[in-house]
Amino acid sequence: MARDSLFHAPGAASLGTDARRTKVDWDGLRQRMRGTLLRPKDPGFEDARKLFNPLNDDHVPAAVAQCESVADVRESVLAAANRVPLAARSGGHSYVGYSAPHGGLAVDLRRMSAVEVQPDGTAIVGAGAILRDIYHALGQANRCLPAGSCFTVGIAGVTLGGGIGVLQRKFGLTCDHLVAAEIVTADGRTLTVSASRTPDLFWALRGGGGGNFGVVTQFTFSTDPAPALTVFVIGFPSGKVTEVMAAWQPWITAAPREVWANLNISGGDPPSCRVAGCFVGPSVACHPLLDDLITRSNVAPNKRTVQDRDYFNAMRFFTGKPDRESFVASSRVLSTPAADPGAIVGLLTGRTGMALILDALGGAVADVGAQQTAFPHRSAFATAQIYASATAASEAEVKRSVGEVVTGLGAQGIGGGYVNYIDPALPDWPRSYYGPNLERLRSIAHDYDPDKVFDFRQGLSRA
Repeated sequence: MARDSLFHAPGAASLGTDARRTKVDWDGLRQRMRGTLLRPKDPGFEDARKLFNPLNDDHVPAAVAQCESVADVRESVLAAANRVPLAARSGGHSYVGYSAPHGGLAVDLRRMSAVEVQPDGTAIVGAGAILRDIYHALGQANRCLPAGSCFTVGIAGVTLGGGIGVLQRKFGLTCDHLVAAEIVTADGRTLTVSASRTPDLFWALRGGGGGNFGVVTQFTFSTDPAPALTVFVIGFPSGKVTEVMAAWQPWITAAPREVWANLNISGGDPPSCRVAGCFVGPSVACHPLLDDLITRSNVAPNKRTVQDRDYFNAMRFFTGKPDRESFVASSRVLSTPAADPGAIVGLLTGRTGMALILDALGGAVADVGAQQTAFPHRSAFATAQIYASATAASEAEVKRSVGEVVTGLGAQGIGGGYVNYIDPALPDWPRSYYGPNLERLRSIAHDYDPDKVFDFRQGLSRA
């Protein structure tokens, strides 16, 4: 098959030019949908349009298409393409509100959320499903899938950005378990994407970020037998973060891949920290590993919680707040352990309400090459999320403070970024998020969306 015939349906090349001359036929779209199309004056619109972060409440779409089928998604894409901004929405956790395109069409997938676990352990998951429902269904089937820790996050964003989580050192990233995906492209085609059918697009969907290639409507994942798990939290006194970080870094590097742990540093004067994690195995085997961390740090903890849990309840242990939360966030990636923990800790001194969360990579994450999937940070030591509470009144000041920490980490040689912690202010964000995979991702995005139907501020169309 010729390359052009694969990527361009008849007439697709002229869609952008023709479409921009006309307005969206909202009434026609409403009639063609099996689901519901909500406009600003319709009952339910206000609830439907809002995302997890209230700081994005000023993003007001022209309409929300509550899709119930792939046909609904196709009609929505074709109705809005190059006429108004267009974005898919599932969990609604886009940090800066990209899934609520202001003045555009939000393609809401939350009604397409079925989770079906096959007898062979394969899981077929609607793109609107949130992690709580996926973990529950998998737990009932005695299976597991490594993914994020917040129950209300959607599986689509997690997977398309890579998918870090508490089981990644043992089982890899979420995208490593992707077998196939169903996607509606910019020209309205529905494709089943897999390694054998469309290898370039399949590669891109595993870490290339949400919103860049089309609207994914369904995922098929391989899963693993659900193991017995141990969850733990060790809290340390304020003023001891440097010592704990200096111990945590070599400890988690040397730890067996059954151990995942993060270091959560809370800003303050002085900062404080805790180590939280998950161990694949019983608590009796986990305790000696935690004792070793404490011995290395030479800091007596003021809290130690260690619990045996099944898969679902272990995942529930780590879940965030179920309600909406106002925050500002960014990220960096530690290619190696930080050379000067004290300097890192200094960045958090006096910054009450801010956290620096270091999530350890390694293990199964590094078993995959940096260019085997679109997720580039395979050999890195850890991801760093900078997360700060904010209000509408304090947002500007909090953004400035978060930016100072991001800059300070950069001065320590800590670059890169994780696309699922997306931030418009991150320096050189295209290279930070995608590294050596950027050029290939740009090419694939252009092949499937030459008219920039899915354009947004940090889309590959602008990278």
